[in-house]
Amino acid sequence: MPKSLPIEPDKVRTSGTLTFPEIPINQYKRNIKEELDRFGAAGLVAMLHDMILVREFETMLNTFKTMGAWEGIEYNHKGPAHLSIGQEAAVVGQAAALDPEDFIFGSHRSHGEILAKGLSAIEKLDDADLMKTMKTYFDGECLRVVEKDAEGSVKDLAVDFLIYGTLAEIFGRQAGFNKGMGGSMHAFFPPFGIYPNNAIVGGSGDISVGAALFKHINRKRGIVVCNIGDASSACGPVWEGMCLATMDQYKELWDEAYRRGLPLILNFVDNFYGMGGQPVGETMGFKVLARIGAGLAPNNLHAERVDGYNPLAVVDAFERKKRVLAEGDGPVLLDTLTYRFSGHSPSDASSYRDRSEVEAWQQVDTLKTYAEELVRAGIASEEELQQTRDQIDEVIFRCFQKAIDLQASPRADLMPEGCLLDQTMLSNGRAESLDPTREPELLGKAEENPRVRQIAGKSRSGIGPDGKPLPKAKCVALRDALFEAIFAAFQKDPTLVAYGEENRDWGGAFAVYRGLTEALPYHRLFNTPISEGAIVGSAVGYALEGGRALVELMYCDFMGRAGDEIFNQLAKWQSMSGGLLRMPVVLRVSVGSKYGAQHSQDWSAMVAHVPGLKVVFPATPYDAKGLLASALVGTDPVVFFESQRIYDVPELFHPGGVPEEWYEIPFGVPDVKRRGEDVTILTIGATLYRALEAADRLEREFGVSAEVIDARSIVPFDYEPVLESVRKTRKIVLASDACERGSVLHTMASKITQLAFDELDAPPTVVGARNWITPPDELEEAFFPFPSDILDAIHTHLKPLPGYRPQRACGAEEILSRSRTGL
Repeated sequence: MPKSLPIEPDKVRTSGTLTFPEIPINQYKRNIKEELDRFGAAGLVAMLHDMILVREFETMLNTFKTMGAWEGIEYNHKGPAHLSIGQEAAVVGQAAALDPEDFIFGSHRSHGEILAKGLSAIEKLDDADLMKTMKTYFDGECLRVVEKDAEGSVKDLAVDFLIYGTLAEIFGRQAGFNKGMGGSMHAFFPPFGIYPNNAIVGGSGDISVGAALFKHINRKRGIVVCNIGDASSACGPVWEGMCLATMDQYKELWDEAYRRGLPLILNFVDNFYGMGGQPVGETMGFKVLARIGAGLAPNNLHAERVDGYNPLAVVDAFERKKRVLAEGDGPVLLDTLTYRFSGHSPSDASSYRDRSEVEAWQQVDTLKTYAEELVRAGIASEEELQQTRDQIDEVIFRCFQKAIDLQASPRADLMPEGCLLDQTMLSNGRAESLDPTREPELLGKAEENPRVRQIAGKSRSGIGPDGKPLPKAKCVALRDALFEAIFAAFQKDPTLVAYGEENRDWGGAFAVYRGLTEALPYHRLFNTPISEGAIVGSAVGYALEGGRALVELMYCDFMGRAGDEIFNQLAKWQSMSGGLLRMPVVLRVSVGSKYGAQHSQDWSAMVAHVPGLKVVFPATPYDAKGLLASALVGTDPVVFFESQRIYDVPELFHPGGVPEEWYEIPFGVPDVKRRGEDVTILTIGATLYRALEAADRLEREFGVSAEVIDARSIVPFDYEPVLESVRKTRKIVLASDACERGSVLHTMASKITQLAFDELDAPPTVVGARNWITPPDELEEAFFPFPSDILDAIHTHLKPLPGYRPQRACGAEEILSRSRTGL
């Protein structure tokens, strides 16, 4: 039901003063002896073991990156290696507090997090689970390399598996955790709770929020940890993600069973540098990063600064924060201070800091000070610790030898047709429900929904029994068809959620969601902050965890605010995972008109250019419902364009109109909307209707029969129906509302020329919007393609029309002139 949050002037205008709770800084005071009862001697020694392993692993990488060899073995690793030498206590302390069902998301500097979390999971999982994981992960490809000379227990084998799988991934080998397609900055291993790391600074800032949403909405065990650097606190996705994570509605508006904060720890790994810039004293103004929490929630997000040079302080903080999350008062924020001895990358000479600073931190190096404390407390001897180091060196050396051996660890062959990336750019799967064990949560019966009942009184077709058009208001419109597909999908998949700006109560800015507020509980349909980046980024995280998200950008022009999330996150994780992950996200994007330069742009070419996205643009109610249905049961990311010009159009083409029942239209198949013999017109989006007007004029005034084809899909796209038409007409004009320069129509025209060169009487010609800003509504006829522009193009380039006078010049000289001037 609609929310009720009255804003009372007397209350909001009352004078007063805001106060903030205190933010603890480095408050941990216990020592190793006092922690013996808590962790036991074995647990305390295990933390040192894991810190040494992380240090030796990173030192190995640094050595052959800078020297070209390690332990007498030459190897040229051409890829990146952003190392965390010095930061080991922060990652090991965190991992010690986490369970396998607790998930971490990281950054480009996350080798240590992968190893520490993996070692923690190995210790906590039983042998049977470990063997099952290793045998089934990519059909045991990684295990087969490791087990050939394996010694010791199942857990020993699992440690080899972890180190080798990580190293093989860094080196781009097919037996790596992501088949070598993620590499150093993106490696991950979900069975141990290690989720994607991100080369885009702050990239996990909103993705992790979506992962926490998935756990919360679908009642999954565990928490989510977002590990990002201190300098990333200035990034848009991080701020937007934090705003989305701290919405009041979770604790105030959601149904009682879901009324709690997100199970999320925002852990800023604070090493005091963003490459060479220093957030404290130079590039930021907070002095202490934990202060950020005070700006996001009255409880400061339970923020505190933790001494990340003491693993015991870190594990203590994480355990306390996990209890806060268990009580429903998340998310929380940790400022975990640490320091990297190594540069930003091995090529970094650290010219931005004094050597004396590095040496001062090396004097308090945790690996030295913690080991000394263990010895002083009588928990371990120097000999035992040296034996630990030797064993670690032996394991790393063994895994290194396998990982650089091209016979044992080949790279994926990407040259043949059907190679790994051919198979994984898109998954092309289908699943009506991503959790068949559950029933979808709904409010009331579908047939009693007010929108459903309203639509039931409308004609399914825009054509009456007499063959004449019916009034739009009496017909199922395109927005109604979209609603039907969406509501039906909500009844199939319990994981499906929809969110964005003005989705609930308002019903979406263009009334597509009207009726869903009455049909769906809050946790399945909700409003978000005006945070386009986080809307898309969180959908990525939600899908990575196993859910389906339907998110909306109110205007196509707002894609710029979500550019990274669309181009670098949504599009890439299926393939960067080696095909392990799926990305069932539908991003609805509304293309405007009449709203001027910043609200009326068609950017379909941008997303069509980025591999890994499916892109569709229906123009009729029948196509809109069927294509959206396919998107909502698919496993790929779909950018679903909708034109605001035609939300109210009825179905004029499909016999019988829009079927009431569920149906799916496969992506990639263009549809002939009008048969013709003399010229082909291929359209994208709402330009279809102006092309049909042009076809009417051609027939009526010049006796020219035009075949009009609606592309419907942009990616994928089957050219064969278009080529079949071109073989008949020998001429084609392509039209859309996108600006002509860089339009996807040029790609299509190029392909048609390449594939049907001998069939064409003239080169394909493209009609798009002018390469201007979009002018006011009153002047749009000079900007967007109208029927006269299509006739101009046909007359000038394809087939002279007797007695026709072009409305404006579009010949070769005009094209050359406008190109010279940048227009």
